[in-house]
Amino acid sequence: MHRHLSDSFTFCLCLLMAVTATAAVLMANRQWLAGALCATVSLIAAVHTAALYRRNLRKIAFMFDAVDNDDLTFHFSTRRQSPDETLLNESLNRMLGILLQAKADTMERERYYETILRAAGTGIVVVDEKGFVLQCNEEALRLLGLPLFTHVRQLERIDHSLAEGFANLRAGEHYDMAFSNERGGVRLSIHVSKTVLRGRSALLAAINDIRGEMEDTEVETWVRLTRILTHEIMNAVTPIASVSDTLRERFGPTDSELCAGLETISETGKGLMSFVESYRRLTRIPAPQPTLFYVRRFLDRTLRLALPDVVGTTDGSPHITVDIDIRPDDLILYADENLISQVVLNLLRNAVQAIGADRSDGRIRIVAACRADDSVEIEVSDNGAPIPPDVAEHIFTPFFTTKSGGSGIGLSVARQIMRLSGGAISLKRPSPDGLTTFLLRFP
Repeated sequence: MHRHLSDSFTFCLCLLMAVTATAAVLMANRQWLAGALCATVSLIAAVHTAALYRRNLRKIAFMFDAVDNDDLTFHFSTRRQSPDETLLNESLNRMLGILLQAKADTMERERYYETILRAAGTGIVVVDEKGFVLQCNEEALRLLGLPLFTHVRQLERIDHSLAEGFANLRAGEHYDMAFSNERGGVRLSIHVSKTVLRGRSALLAAINDIRGEMEDTEVETWVRLTRILTHEIMNAVTPIASVSDTLRERFGPTDSELCAGLETISETGKGLMSFVESYRRLTRIPAPQPTLFYVRRFLDRTLRLALPDVVGTTDGSPHITVDIDIRPDDLILYADENLISQVVLNLLRNAVQAIGADRSDGRIRIVAACRADDSVEIEVSDNGAPIPPDVAEHIFTPFFTTKSGGSGIGLSVARQIMRLSGGAISLKRPSPDGLTTFLLRFP
């Protein structure tokens, strides 16, 4: 094809040179009329050749301009053209087809990679040197708690240290960043590498939420430690209580002072055994047996169990109002109803204690909803005394308590139940209306 075009153009040039040479020879031999005629033919041939060259050049330039503007809708006609122009137009149209196919392949690959990014369990953020976000997948938006992410300055609304950390990312480094958003505490592990996107140097940050993994490790450690301690303490205390009871029965009637001492030893030992037994709850949570159940019916039943704590003062007049909002009303949850009931009961009782008996405007709000990813969330809020930030960091730690006489395992057991159920429990940031909110998330 190209050879034919080249041959045609070469023929025109050769003809032009031959006519020009003939005109020169005729003019040299003083054959003016014939020389003038050949010169005229030579001029016409030169003009025609130049016009043909410019026309073909304009077509090629037009095609490259269209490609440069990403406009591949053009088409060169092959009808009613000279054989040479038809051949050229067919060649350009063929090149257009190749470009269209290459563009289609590129778009298909982009859709393929976009699908992988959307389905990835790792958040991906690509940031340029000025902090502009060039690309971000849905998992990254979920982890950061943002509906849209275009610049690292947007992170200031969530946490100043998080925004500062993203602004100072360095290639090849690994970062751990912890912050709180409206969904609770988040701990991110971020690996940064250098990349080039659309001709611009950028940093690619791979983001994972490691809070769940750290909590799992922490809970397993506490469970093992509690199991060992309770076993050793029970083995040591049980014989002491038993022997003190035996000695009191044998020598008690003859020595009242000895009897009182033995009774003290026995009661102390039994009290310690009872105390240790309560901590065994953390290590004896049964494996969940999930079933489908309606959330409204479940909450109504749980509230009836907690009714003495939730709605009454000593004279029977309610001092706490309970609001329930379920969206949709027929919301269904797949979990172990009995175990989840323990979690919600614990949160309700904590809410009642936080409100106290002296307030007449106590309020507990329960919101259950199905999210866009089909997960279910249950929020339990109260307007009682807020939890101080330094306390909030430790409320799920076993044996930690600020209550007089508290065991410090209620929320630890709740976290363990949610963990075994494949979900999570967290304390949300204080809301503008002053409510303290615990969030239960179910997959």
